[in-house]
Amino acid sequence: MDPDPTNAAEAPGRWPALAQAVAAPLTRAAIFLVATLNPGLENRSTLRSFCGDLAALLRAVEFRDLEGGLSCVMGFGSGAWDRLFGAPRPAELHPFREIRAGDRHAVSTPGDLLFHIRAKRMDLCFELATQFMARIGSAVSTVDEVHGFRYFDDRDLIGFVDGTENPRGEAAIDAVLVAEEDAVFARGSYVIVQKYLHDLGAWNALSTEAQERIIGRTKLSDIELDDSVKPTSAHNALTTIVENGKEIKILRDNMPFGSAAHGEFGTYFIGYSRSPRTIERMIENMFVGRPPGNYDRLLDFSRAVTGNLFFAPSATFLETVSEDQTIVTEPSASPVAAAPSPSGSPVRDSSLGIGSLKGDIRHE
Repeated sequence: MDPDPTNAAEAPGRWPALAQAVAAPLTRAAIFLVATLNPGLENRSTLRSFCGDLAALLRAVEFRDLEGGLSCVMGFGSGAWDRLFGAPRPAELHPFREIRAGDRHAVSTPGDLLFHIRAKRMDLCFELATQFMARIGSAVSTVDEVHGFRYFDDRDLIGFVDGTENPRGEAAIDAVLVAEEDAVFARGSYVIVQKYLHDLGAWNALSTEAQERIIGRTKLSDIELDDSVKPTSAHNALTTIVENGKEIKILRDNMPFGSAAHGEFGTYFIGYSRSPRTIERMIENMFVGRPPGNYDRLLDFSRAVTGNLFFAPSATFLETVSEDQTIVTEPSASPVAAAPSPSGSPVRDSSLGIGSLKGDIRHE
C-alpha cells in the first residue's frame, strides 16, 4: 500500500509522472542511509539497473505488512547525477553549500545517494535497507547510516515537539514537488539532510523559559510564543521564510537518534522542498543570522556533523532508467553554479545546467 498522496491518480491538466513518497505520513521509525558511488562503469551499471528495480524491492518487503506504512525515497547528489544520468540536470541541483560563521559550521560531507526509508516498524525499515545493500553493496561505499525513532509525542531529544508547521494535503504537494518551472523533472523534489549532535547536559542546565526563548515555542503545550516576547533569534523565527507576504513552506521529517551508552544524542534533519533555496536560506539564517550576528542560539548546544543536498526524481523517472543507456553529455569537470538567489520562491532559471557551489560561505 502506498500512503503517499502525491502518487494518487492525476487530475486533468496535472503532471502525469508519479512522485516518490516524499509526502508520506510521519512514521515511528526511519533509516537514513547515505552512500558514495564507487568508481567504475560496472558500478554505474549496477546503480542504473537498481533504479528500475527499486519499486519491486519495496513492494516485496511492504507485502509482509501492508499496514506497516513502508516507503522509501531515493535521492542523488550533484556529482552522482552527472555520472549516472548526464544531461539534462535538475535545474537547481548542486553540492551542499558549506557555511562558516564564527565558530558555527554547516559542514558539507560526501554523499552521492540517499535512501530515506520510513515505516511504522523498524524491522520493515531494516529489512528494506538490507535488501538494498545486498543488491548494490559492491557498487557503493556507505558513509552514514542513522536509525531514527519517534520520541514520545513527536518530540526531539531536547524536549520540544518537532514539525508542528509542516504543510498538509495539497499544500504539502505544492511545497515539495517541482512543477512547470522545470518541466523535465516535474514531480521530483530537492532534499537537504543534516545530522546534528546535541550537548544535552548544557541544554538541560538551562531553565525551561530560556529554552523556550531559543526555540520560540512553549515546551509543554507547543504553542508559539507571541512576537512581543519571542526573540528575533528564536529558531522558529529564523527558519520562517516569507516572500511577498507569503510564507514559503518546506516538509520536514526529522528524527531523533542516539546511543545512551556513548552519550550521543542527536536530531537527523531532513527537509523536502520544491527549491533548495528555501532550506538554504533557513540554514544561512541559523548559522549566519538575520541580520548577520543574530544567529540561532540552538547552535550553542547543537552542531552539524553532516550536510548534503540531493534531488529525488519522480518514481516514473526511476522506473524508466535502463542499465546500459549511454550518457548524452559526460561533464569534463565539476559544474560551477551561480550564487543562489536570495529569493525563497520556487521560480527558477529555465537552464538545466546550473552546477556546484564549491566555495565556502564565510562570515567572521
